[in-house]
Amino acid sequence: MNRDLLADRFQESRGQLRAVAYRMLGSLSEADDAVQETWLRLNRSDVSGVKNLTGWLTTVVGRVCLDMLRSRAARREEPMADTFVPDPVVAPLDRIDPEQEALLADSVGLALLVVLQTLEPAERLAFVLHDMFAVPFDDIAPVVGRTPVAARQLASRARRRVRDAGEAPDPDLVRQREALEAFLAASRGGDFDALVAVLDPDAVLRVDAGVLAGGAAASKVVHGAAAVAEQAFMFRQFARHARLALVNGEIGLVTVHEGRPLSVTGVTVVQGRITGMYILADPERLERLGITAPAP
Repeated sequence: MNRDLLADRFQESRGQLRAVAYRMLGSLSEADDAVQETWLRLNRSDVSGVKNLTGWLTTVVGRVCLDMLRSRAARREEPMADTFVPDPVVAPLDRIDPEQEALLADSVGLALLVVLQTLEPAERLAFVLHDMFAVPFDDIAPVVGRTPVAARQLASRARRRVRDAGEAPDPDLVRQREALEAFLAASRGGDFDALVAVLDPDAVLRVDAGVLAGGAAASKVVHGAAAVAEQAFMFRQFARHARLALVNGEIGLVTVHEGRPLSVTGVTVVQGRITGMYILADPERLERLGITAPAP
């Protein structure tokens, strides 16, 4: 296969490769690095006998991501598992571009990404490749250094963890918006009881403030409607700067004050109540992601 044709075939698969890497790594920049490394490995490989190039590339990007995760651990650069919020994909309410659609296929909201980041790397790989991208276990097994049966067990364990993490979010954007608008109104109005009312009794708040200027202290996980409402009540002065946006394909919030991004919030809504809030408030990551205020 000549180089131009190889480049075209790779470009056709790029969206899927980036989607795999994003689910594995929780980082958009690292996902792009993984895709670039996959291209380099393709150029060093003889694929003349490969019948399914997209499938081959998918397993290669999976292997690259696994290597990156292991390198993170070796350098002790793993994100803080308790408070880590993956990079959000933010879009205006009225549109999402084709590249984002490819990245977010299968409704990969922040809640699911948070769970994926808690899995062991091999479990994560088996689940992402098989359950999300239909890669056979025979192809996954050599990547994780296990038998196909063991690879199947890895995916099964991951699947249970995902299932046990909570009820699937309501896919209806209208109901999501209603819940979040009620939350915003209560926060802006300083109505503590109304805040509690829109939250599920077992609601969980996860705040990732990074490691800058006291971020470690600001990062936290808070459990229970009253405790989550207390946090919202404490920071209610910022609620007037919050705007609705699509965050990983679901209704969420972007807060920008005086041109500076303060946070991006992903929300899980189940049966009209907010069960989870995932806030990225790390100034360095927000700047790197180029977060701006949505149109009013």
